[in-house]
Amino acid sequence: MASTSVSRTVPASPEKVWNLMGGFHALPDWLPYIPESTALEGGRVRRLKNPEGEVIVERLVDFNETERHYSYAILQAPFPVDGYVSTLRVHTVPGRDDIAEVQWSGRFDPVGATEDEVVGLFTGIYRDGLDALHKTLSA
Repeated sequence: MASTSVSRTVPASPEKVWNLMGGFHALPDWLPYIPESTALEGGRVRRLKNPEGEVIVERLVDFNETERHYSYAILQAPFPVDGYVSTLRVHTVPGRDDIAEVQWSGRFDPVGATEDEVVGLFTGIYRDGLDALHKTLSA
């Protein structure tokens, strides 16, 4: 199983960051790659569309409001992976209440692509996503 993780410090308190991105259906609020999220199955599943109209379906598998993290599994996507599970997590920065560290990590089995190709794909997605989060919080 392959994995990758990207972290980024963002210019807002952990509470403000979590309030923006902590909802399972909040991706369109900060991630330009996902302009649409539709809640299914009582909110435990999200049906996403990217700007090209491709559909991504994900299931919430873990959520912890107190510790500010959630994990999700991909059920359907145009990505060359199987067994994908990812976690978004907001960390406090010791001694600072005006910034937070956000970590986006995932593990998956490549299908029809090399491990390096798939790790590179998701590392780029996570990095670009956290850059977009930083930009949203800086506005």
